[in-house]
Amino acid sequence: MTVTISRLYDTYDEASRAVSDLEAAGLSHANISLVSSNADNWYSADSTKVKRTKIDRDADGVDDRAEGAGAGAGIGAAVGGTAGLLAGLGIMAIPGIGPVVAAGWLAATALGAVTGGAAGGIIGALTQAGHSKEDAEIYAEGVRRGGTLLSARVPDAERTRYEAILDQGAVNIRTRADAYREAGWRGFDPSARPYDTDQVRAERERYIDRP
Repeated sequence: MTVTISRLYDTYDEASRAVSDLEAAGLSHANISLVSSNADNWYSADSTKVKRTKIDRDADGVDDRAEGAGAGAGIGAAVGGTAGLLAGLGIMAIPGIGPVVAAGWLAATALGAVTGGAAGGIIGALTQAGHSKEDAEIYAEGVRRGGTLLSARVPDAERTRYEAILDQGAVNIRTRADAYREAGWRGFDPSARPYDTDQVRAERERYIDRP
């Protein structure tokens, strides 16, 4: 029996490290899915896979591709032709979220829902995978605000081991949802205007160095 576990990350770099760790732990990339906001256009679908501009999604002043190369599992590695899930990244649009970079089974399910005219396809994909509607809305809102969602289908007997891997660098969605609600959020709205680059940057900076 398999179960689906998901985590939200503030940056693509943190999520891509988790993907590499999952694959290193023996989980097939066929059981991993990633959906990352592309509101700031950090990823390009051209032949080079990434725009020739500085990429600084964590707002630390350092190009994330350089950081990734140093860490061995960041953006530099992902767009450089690595094997596994990250080699299959592509761009799609999700109602209420906007453009995302995505790969894997969850993204395919969400895309199928969008193509079929079901607004908020990512919510349906997450609930179909076993998440509550409340959690699905928090994850979707997190991506809308510039985050990255990582979901993995794992053997139930090994759930704890894989959760420990995903927990590293992940957002506490209960705390984050409380922060959203304090600012007036009442739930994910697929008809809402997607965040733009400046809004995503401001949202990300809001949580830098916070638990």
